[in-house]
Amino acid sequence: MQNNGDKQIKVCDCNRTGSIDAAALAGAVGAGLALSFHSALCRGEIGEADAACRSAGELLIGCTQEAALFSELSDDAERSEPVRFFNIRELAGWSAEGAAATPKMAALIAAAQLPDPEPVAGVTLRSAGNLLIVGEAGAALGWAERLKDQLDVSVLIDGRAGAAAAELPATRVYPLFSGSVTSLGGHLGAFDVRWTQDNPIDLELCVRCNACIRACPEGAIGYDYQVDMERCRSHEACVAACADVGAIDFARSAADAAREDRYDLILDLSAEPLLKRVEPPQGYRAPGRDPLDQALAVQDLLALTGDFDKPQYVAYRDTLCAHSRAKQPGCSNCIEACATQAIVSVGDKIKVDPYLCQGCGTCATVCPSGALSYQYPRVADLGLRVKTLLGAYAKAGGAAPVILFHSAATGRALIDQLARRGKGLPARVIPVETWSADAVGLDLLLGCYALGAAQVAVLGAGSHDLTSLRRQAAHAQTIVTALGYAGEHFRIIDAADAVPALEAALWDWVPAAVVGTPAEFRLLSEKRTTLTFAIEHLARHAPTPQREIALAAGAPFGSVAVSDACTLCSACVGACPAGALKAAADAPRLSFLEAQCLQCGLCEKSCPENAITLMPRLLLDGGRRERVLREAEVFCCTACGKPMGAKPLIDAMLAKLAGHSMFAGADAQARLSMCADCRVVDLMKNEKSAQAWELDE
Repeated sequence: MQNNGDKQIKVCDCNRTGSIDAAALAGAVGAGLALSFHSALCRGEIGEADAACRSAGELLIGCTQEAALFSELSDDAERSEPVRFFNIRELAGWSAEGAAATPKMAALIAAAQLPDPEPVAGVTLRSAGNLLIVGEAGAALGWAERLKDQLDVSVLIDGRAGAAAAELPATRVYPLFSGSVTSLGGHLGAFDVRWTQDNPIDLELCVRCNACIRACPEGAIGYDYQVDMERCRSHEACVAACADVGAIDFARSAADAAREDRYDLILDLSAEPLLKRVEPPQGYRAPGRDPLDQALAVQDLLALTGDFDKPQYVAYRDTLCAHSRAKQPGCSNCIEACATQAIVSVGDKIKVDPYLCQGCGTCATVCPSGALSYQYPRVADLGLRVKTLLGAYAKAGGAAPVILFHSAATGRALIDQLARRGKGLPARVIPVETWSADAVGLDLLLGCYALGAAQVAVLGAGSHDLTSLRRQAAHAQTIVTALGYAGEHFRIIDAADAVPALEAALWDWVPAAVVGTPAEFRLLSEKRTTLTFAIEHLARHAPTPQREIALAAGAPFGSVAVSDACTLCSACVGACPAGALKAAADAPRLSFLEAQCLQCGLCEKSCPENAITLMPRLLLDGGRRERVLREAEVFCCTACGKPMGAKPLIDAMLAKLAGHSMFAGADAQARLSMCADCRVVDLMKNEKSAQAWELDE
């Protein structure tokens, strides 16, 4: 055992099933660590684990399966520091290349020693268990009867559900309504529901006395206490029978029919969900008509009472946002990508609802400016982990490393499944866990490659849509291929079944070229800065240096082409959110800083002459510095010589006003070329002034 007395690291090969070369691994991690090896730390060697928990200093255990057991030992020992765990077995030991995975194991041990990231801000959702069940009467009332003692239940019988009527309970135990839902929105603990009372009988007022049933000559009212309007002939005998209660009204106004209330939870039993979203909000379940699916949905809802803290997954800096300017639409990538509809347009900016957001991170991935940045974890924290992994892997002799990003839930489960049932991960594949793999954008892809990864893969399991990830990977591949780095460097893996799809995607992947000198910088949470660092490093060491790389439409880099139709009116300058377009203060001149261009299109849409065209590309070799796009001579007053503005702008104005009746005649035309002061002087000299006494009465 190596021991420095401050930090203990225990590695277990799980009853000798994991291929761990203890001597090689000890040499790879270096001296100074209390590194010990075990085969049954959770059973036959439990005493050593207990002794370690009772000792001072940090304790790291290379086993995640028995984390609960070791944590219990730690609690019994009243340790001041919690035990930290890392996975050696599924990520490295259980592999067809386990014997060659020593560099990866050293990397995992190095990453396990990193401090925890700074906590992120959060929000609290509060649910008191106030549940609204919406659907046809039979199913809705059935679940209400089962749940009435566990939750605060209300039922809204949807008259449009089309199912047979069901008899209402004999006693009024929970609120019961009928009608058609007109709107539903909100989140766990705050769902706002609006509906219309369609039926003449208001179940809130009905006392279920059966007088209306006996009075109806057509038998149009059953024990669901609703009028069957197809059978009803509007005798309104029921109205007379219910006169003292007043629950029946065939002439209810729209205002009287409108109802609304707020609920903590929604069980939507409609055939088609009332909320049509890719990812519905927490607290809303729409299982459809299948009884098993309904039971599973109810089980989920029963767990959603109390206070729930959730992180604010993304941070928003409105000063960087390119969404809109002066009501001209610009970038809406985040709104279009959001599966929960948590992002909405608010004037020239956007607003992110942290209660609806479920942290997929696609919005931050597609944001070209970095106005939206992922926080759970931050790119800087994830980048530090990658840098640590790659550094330790290379130091231990590893070659051609692959960084595999995967989600904390579905992705981790698939990797575990691959280790148990298949060949496991290749020795060169280093998994990196993040809350959502959808949050891996162009900055992380290129950043990892610049840090020394030969390839970067993203396991899309659990993703609602891989389109955005594939576009990011395509942009990254275009750049590195153009720079001469041979091979396929980026891969988005859509693996529904771990063993065939994930195994093939990783084991059949031919190693690609790596950058000759790995970068030493850290990845930052500022997207454009990280991209600049990574691209400049890759360009500096490129096998085939380039000055310009053509990119596909939608890329976050590019130029703009300005035609001769430009009048230098500066509308584009005011619209540009990134400051890429600049107007000179001392002359009619339009300059462009390509490094800051987002290709958001606001300049193109704001140009009154349609003189601007976007050109997606990546300009290197110093070409991203500021350059002049268009300049013109100054137009001066024809009378006094005072500068009036850019000549193309004044010429355009003269051309548009030439045929106007207010400027008919040579003198009026000439005044248009004068400054404001000179126009007044010329008008007074050449126009006859009318006196008051000369005017007709």
